[in-house]
Amino acid sequence: MDATLGLLAEPRAGDLTSTGSQVPPAADAELLDAYSRAVINAAEKVGPAVVSVEVRQRVERRGRPAREMPGHGSGFVFTPDGFILTNSHVVHRATRRRLRAELVGDDPDSDLAVIRVSPVSLTAAEFGDSSTLRVGQLVIAIGNPLGFQSTVTAGVVSALGRSFRSVTGRLIDDVIQTDAALNPGNSGGPLVDSAGRVVGVNTAVILPAQGICFAVGINTAKFVTGQLIRHGKIRRGKIGVAGQNVSLARLVVRAHGLEAKSGVLVTGVDANSPAARAGVRPEDIIVGLDGKPVTGIDDLHRLLASDRIGAASTIVVLRKAEKLDLPITPEETTT
Repeated sequence: MDATLGLLAEPRAGDLTSTGSQVPPAADAELLDAYSRAVINAAEKVGPAVVSVEVRQRVERRGRPAREMPGHGSGFVFTPDGFILTNSHVVHRATRRRLRAELVGDDPDSDLAVIRVSPVSLTAAEFGDSSTLRVGQLVIAIGNPLGFQSTVTAGVVSALGRSFRSVTGRLIDDVIQTDAALNPGNSGGPLVDSAGRVVGVNTAVILPAQGICFAVGINTAKFVTGQLIRHGKIRRGKIGVAGQNVSLARLVVRAHGLEAKSGVLVTGVDANSPAARAGVRPEDIIVGLDGKPVTGIDDLHRLLASDRIGAASTIVVLRKAEKLDLPITPEETTT
């Protein structure tokens, strides 16, 4: 299926109080409990920054003309000059845009993307700090589930430090689990705390489970947005190996004083790659990189961050009965 997406990003002017019925008079506000006041205040503060993102996907059909399938998601303005944060899976491979919406960059590996619209009377949401969240803390999700704009749901942080696989197979770390109700169309919308600060980007639900929803932590999003605005992509390192996770024999772990009980079995080495130049061979088992243990492919992905591109490093491999420290310089991935 070839995906040809059209992107529509439309900021909503006005605020959640425009109907006159969502916020009670000041005299009645005293009757509200603290929970209600917190949700109302957060919705009032962040609601005007939330936008609706509409996409169209061109689906090829065997023996029949291609057809455009509509879809939608959410996003939120995070700078006064029109930068908007949303999910990569909402806008990935967008080629047709309306309302002057520009796709700045997207990163399927973290399921985050940045788009931009003309900065006309925009309200920007404030970033919080996802590292300060606690299990049981109140959080509010705002978005456009199933096309219903400006929908607010509330819940708690159910768990922290979850990991979630993106569509590319890479692991997204430090994901927030919440029971604030999410539905199709909430993707890309903000998850905010009681002070109205964005602490996560809503990304996924587990079906058919109820109350198991996930958001990418805003601290991850801060790094990703900076890279996307600066480079249009996330710079990641590579060493040029194919591999699979394997367990290590207990005797081997003890003999070499290893921290981990597993590693990455090298099944292939790209020609003229950093690994090839370092002397890594098929059947080697990678167990460390620059003093950090490598217990599997996910560890290797994490360690090959942008700051290691072009930097002299040391990769630790097991080759039969030997443990070897090999000098290696990771390169930037081109995909």
